[in-house]
Formats: sequence, structure tokens, C-alpha cells
Amino acid sequence: MVETSILWLRVAAASYAVALVHTLLTVTRRRTRWFAAALAVFTLGAVLQLVSIVEKTAISGHFPANNFFESASLCALMSAVLYLFVWWRYRLESLSLFVFPLVSVLTLVGALGSPLWAWEDERVRDAWLVVHVVLVLVGYAALLITAVASLAYLVRERQLKSKQPPYAQNAPALGTLDELIGRGMTSGFVFITLAVVVGSIWASIEWGFRWIRDPRIVISLVTWAIYLVMVFLRLTAGWRGRKAAIMVISVLGCSVVTWAAHNGLRTWLAR
Repeated sequence: MVETSILWLRVAAASYAVALVHTLLTVTRRRTRWFAAALAVFTLGAVLQLVSIVEKTAISGHFPANNFFESASLCALMSAVLYLFVWWRYRLESLSLFVFPLVSVLTLVGALGSPLWAWEDERVRDAWLVVHVVLVLVGYAALLITAVASLAYLVRERQLKSKQPPYAQNAPALGTLDELIGRGMTSGFVFITLAVVVGSIWASIEWGFRWIRDPRIVISLVTWAIYLVMVFLRLTAGWRGRKAAIMVISVLGCSVVTWAAHNGLRTWLAR
């Protein structure tokens, strides 16, 4: 029975992952025509997650928040149900850009609280880690370029306000810099999100229950959450210009801390 509840939870995580893919496509391509299908799959995930939690509660006899993994799963379900109510009442499609990724990652964390299979081939283990590292590096590269554009935006804006000449003869316009900030921000978010998913699965297989206690994992999840808020505000609240530039620089600072915490990755790759 316990194994059945774990199965339902993992299927729910897979359903949420489909909705997450829709979000990533919407962020990068501004496409929303598949929202109805994504919402249906998201609803299915919520139903299966509810079944999993109820079944596990009935077996264990305790409130379904006995540890961090159960709490993450319960929080994901509550967020999913709340969003479905908001959608039914107000039809706020744009809110899904924040809720779908958040629920997907929280459910993934909850599902990884149960033991997974062990690595049967060291080459697969190393390849999985390399994919994670590549995704992180690409995401950080996009964020770094976005941060440079943000600094250029702030400098150019200050020069225009003080009526000073541009810092270069062919200095880009503020609109061009803002467009670069937006594209770099969303591209970096896609790669960082995929890196979080791949890295979480790798850490769960590698370390078992201990993975979530690692400060590096916690810092990574917090940085990703801040990144999620930044992209959400950009796409829904219309944060552009100076606000967007300051947000990008702030997220870059968090990413620097995360990178410093994960400096030991080269030791894992050298095994």
C-alpha cells in the first residue's frame, strides 16, 4: 500500500512536469494555446497527489507532514488546489506561470523522499551529472549576459536623465537593452529550472534521504525560487527597465553564492 501511494505521487510529479513544460514554452515563445491541455494534466496531477497523501495518511495514521518531503508534497497540493479554485473563480491564466513550476518542483522534492533505484552504470551516473553541470553553466551564462545588459541599462538611463553623452558611439537604446534583458532572463530561467530538476534527481539517487539536508541543495532551491519570482514579475506585472535590471543583478548575486557553494562539483566529476 505504501508503495502504491509513492507510485501515485510519482505519477502526479510526472503530470506536473508536463504542465511545467507548457510554462517553459510559454516563457520562451509566448505561446498559450496549449493552456487548456496543460491545465487538465495539472488537475490530474492534483487528484493523484491527493490520492497519494490520503492513502499514505490512512496507512501511517499521522498527519501528512511528518518530514520535509511530506511537507513539500502537502504544500504543493495545497498550492495546486488553491490555484485551481482561483482559475475557476477568476480565470487568471497568467498566474500559472508561477504556480506550475513551483508545484512541479515541490512535488518532485516530495517524490524524491522515497528511495530510488541505485546507479547500475557509473557512466550513466557521470553523464547525468555532466548534463546537470552543462545546464547550470548555460543558465549562468545567460544570466551573466543579462546582468551585463542590466548594468548597461542603468548606466545609459542615468546618462539620459543627466543629459550626458552616451558611453559609446554606438550605445544601444534603452528599448534594445530591455529586450535583451527579457530574453536573457527567460532563457536563463529555462536552463536553471531544468538543471534543478536533473540535479535533484541525481542527488536523490546518489545520497538517498540525505540530499535535502545539504546546504548546497537548499541554496540552489532558494536561488531558483528567487529566479522564478523575477520571471513571473517580468511577464505578468510588467516589470521592465530599471526594476528588471535591479532584479537581474540581485539574482546574479544569489547565483554567485550558489556557485561558490557548489564549487566541490569538480571533485565529483573527478571520481
